[in-house]
Amino acid sequence: MNNLEAISERIREDFEARNAARDQALQRSRTLTRHCANAIKAIHREEWEVADARLETARQAAAELIEGVRAYPDLYHTGYTQDALKEYVEAFVSYAMVRDLPLPEPEDLGIKFNTYLNGLAEATTEMRRRVLDIMRHDHDFAETERLLDVMDAVYDTLMTFDFPDAITGGLRRRTDTVRGVLERTRGDLTNSFRRQQLADAISRLEARLDLDGADQAG
Repeated sequence: MNNLEAISERIREDFEARNAARDQALQRSRTLTRHCANAIKAIHREEWEVADARLETARQAAAELIEGVRAYPDLYHTGYTQDALKEYVEAFVSYAMVRDLPLPEPEDLGIKFNTYLNGLAEATTEMRRRVLDIMRHDHDFAETERLLDVMDAVYDTLMTFDFPDAITGGLRRRTDTVRGVLERTRGDLTNSFRRQQLADAISRLEARLDLDGADQAG
């Protein structure tokens, strides 16, 4: 029993260091999530310079978060850390999707594969907002169809990762969410396109009737 005090002191020091790392990771996770949300907001507003700056800030925040838990794998894999890192992936992938750029590689973001795939899924659901915004404002059907194709491609890819959740980090549930969002977006886009076709047909008919009326009056 002579070494009990030494053992307990060594354990206490480890717990204190781990607890400090946990507190720091919580704060850094909240900070990273905020930076990512601001970046996504700028992306939807097409404020590209602002988005670029906020993404760079998010990159630095993610690096600090990852470095702070590097010695504690359990803290890296805990919910708040993973949620923040998925937001990080979502922000960068959303930027690439909206601007029609190559997707960032997992290695470029310093992210593990399962975290990357879950962030990719969340970015795909974010594209529904982009499609609806376009439909409300300028009816650029070519762009909405491109985004729908992107969503389709990601869903088809995610479906191929048929592995246990312990490996994928719950990817199956997010893939199901992508499917639901994709189906709703496709339905909304189809209805909008049909309404636009009907409006165009009515406009053409009205123009023809006005022209016929003018000819008869003449």
